[in-house]
Amino acid sequence: QVQLVESGGGLVQAGGSLRLSCAASGRTFSDYAYAVGWFRQSPGKEREFVAAISWNGGATRHADSVKGRFTISRDNAKNMVYLQMNSLKPEDTAVYYCAAGAFGTWKASYNYWGQGTQVTVSS
Repeated sequence: QVQLVESGGGLVQAGGSLRLSCAASGRTFSDYAYAVGWFRQSPGKEREFVAAISWNGGATRHADSVKGRFTISRDNAKNMVYLQMNSLKPEDTAVYYCAAGAFGTWKASYNYWGQGTQVTVSS
């Protein structure tokens, strides 16, 4: 069992930056070679893929909508995964979730989910 806790969300103006963190407790990411993904969900919309990173950081994937602006990274020694978000846009406003499981863009690939952190980008 892995427990995930997101942090770092908040209110930021368009063009600003935030760094989200995902902390794991219980089993670590490395114990089971978990990939970690970030997803987001805004009101009335489906939860959508944002970024993913393989268990050793050797592979990453970013959604087209965030490519060039967001960067996922991880530090397994600290059981942490990060999402650096630059050049934020109002359409990035959502609750952001981290998840652990198999590397991929599908929600079904991930077994464990955090509670989410709100990101609000004002215009």
